[in-house]
Amino acid sequence: MLAWLCETTTGVEDLVRKEVPTPTPGQGEVLLEIEAASLNFPDLLIVQNKYQLKPPLPFVPGAEYAGIIRALGPDVTDLKIGTRVACLSGTGGFASHTLAPAKLCLPLSEQFTALDGASFIMTYATSHHALIDRGGLQPGETVLILGAAGGVGSAAIQIAKAVGAKVIAAVSSAEKAEICKQLGADDCINYSQGNFREQIKSLTGGMGPNVIYDPVGAEWAEPAFRSIAWRGRYLVVGFAGGNIPSIPFNLMLLKGASVIGVFWGDFSRREYEKNRAMLDELVEWYERGLIKPLIDTVFDMSELKAAYAKMISRGVKGKLVLRNIKA
Repeated sequence: MLAWLCETTTGVEDLVRKEVPTPTPGQGEVLLEIEAASLNFPDLLIVQNKYQLKPPLPFVPGAEYAGIIRALGPDVTDLKIGTRVACLSGTGGFASHTLAPAKLCLPLSEQFTALDGASFIMTYATSHHALIDRGGLQPGETVLILGAAGGVGSAAIQIAKAVGAKVIAAVSSAEKAEICKQLGADDCINYSQGNFREQIKSLTGGMGPNVIYDPVGAEWAEPAFRSIAWRGRYLVVGFAGGNIPSIPFNLMLLKGASVIGVFWGDFSRREYEKNRAMLDELVEWYERGLIKPLIDTVFDMSELKAAYAKMISRGVKGKLVLRNIKA
């Protein structure tokens, strides 16, 4: 099998692609022939030794992928050879084959393409867990989504609209605003132009958003929080902007507002049954046409370093996907 190997956590430039033996599945595992894998921000951090998951060297990066089951471990009875599945296991995706934990494999219907399957779990599970489980978003409420044209942001727009909320998408360009409107956003804010807080105030009639979904952090967090509605919920999803913001506690007191951490990865491990039910609901929403991954660019698996370069450029709208030739 062919695989991209991280032999030293010194960054993307030191990844190497080489032939390695195709493994045999053990207890609780399946062998997947990978059709496609998506590139997510943690995939950048993990090869730089900046992510909480620190697998032993060498390892194959690529947290999220879709493929066809080619072999089953001796105790795997609830999956079948030939079934297409999506999986998010943390590593292993940037290869032609991988061993995947059977309990993490999500069977996909015939409606799913390999590209959509590889782009599905991380963004939609994160956004569903954030908005509905942690944020308690209700029909008719207003949600402000920062970084709305990115992977998790674009998924959050679709999920919020699926539950009947009003969506304000915050983005950094007119092009990204147009994409968000196509995904269903009711209004857009270009936070590179004008006064961010005044734009929020204008679009909410001075009331502020009930829920703020923030995967960005940096300088946009505090002005967004200062604009939140009474009893608002501020969802801390990530820090793609680079800097982890500090927000004065008195702002939470004055607004009766909550700051809520969102860690879908640990939720999926600690509350497995709830997470599985959530994933099943998301698959149903996909089949009904309520959600569909926004894919920016599809690369050949051999072009992994070019895909990383595009991610680092911060110009990505939706997901970047690596495809094996047969996919």
